[in-house]
Amino acid sequence: MRIAQYYDHEQVRVGVIEGDSLLPLDFQGSVTDLIEQGMPAKPKGRTLPLEKIRFAPAISRPSKIIALGLNYLDHAKESKGKIPKEPLLFAKFPTSLAAHKEPITWSEDITKKVDFEAELAVIVGKRIYRPQKDQVMDAVFGYACANDVSARDLQFGDGQWVRGKSLDTFCPIGPWIVTRDEIPDPHCLSIKTVLNGTTMQDSNTNLMIFRVPEVMEFISRQITLLPGDVILTGTPHGVGTFRDPSIYMKDGDVVVVEIEKVGRLINPCKVV
Repeated sequence: MRIAQYYDHEQVRVGVIEGDSLLPLDFQGSVTDLIEQGMPAKPKGRTLPLEKIRFAPAISRPSKIIALGLNYLDHAKESKGKIPKEPLLFAKFPTSLAAHKEPITWSEDITKKVDFEAELAVIVGKRIYRPQKDQVMDAVFGYACANDVSARDLQFGDGQWVRGKSLDTFCPIGPWIVTRDEIPDPHCLSIKTVLNGTTMQDSNTNLMIFRVPEVMEFISRQITLLPGDVILTGTPHGVGTFRDPSIYMKDGDVVVVEIEKVGRLINPCKVV
């Protein structure tokens, strides 16, 4: 099942994707509310064409967004970084969330080096803390495309990553969530970034160093994961900053994150 959030007169509503249409659900609340209540909603009303939908971010009000650095072998090599012995975690603030087709925005007074990072997002489906290893995947609700947009001058200049990763609109996620039953193995999916029609990242999730169950077990051993929380599982090689010369996004660009069986997340770029 593909579940999306969309705006209905500025109110966030939830629907199910069926082909090229969205079927609204009879539910007052967000996807996070739907997850917490155990998916009780039924369809209501007529289907809406996707081209007429204004998407909201695929998830609302996560208590936290936890991301992984250097979690692909090819990306670790291109960055000349040491392969981590344990998952390397950092946070993005929930206010960085953006929707499918919503602009990624920034001011050049703050950053001039805005980079793309295609990532598979894991959406947590239930509270877990120190679970048994064989119970970890039961806590996955589904998967989404994400772009871990990064202000490289802030990220490298600050000496830590939170500010450079957490500017408003720097975490597009969507267009929808694909439920776990649709993707039995998230570690065999092609993952790409296309910038202005040119493929920049082209890899596969089978190059993850730490896979989804190991990452979730590692995090929840120390930090309680709650329904609606987001885990970004790292990016593969091909990011702009490690190219020669470096390539950064600019005003008017269009960036696409495409993950096999999950979807295509499209965002224009706008300097404000």
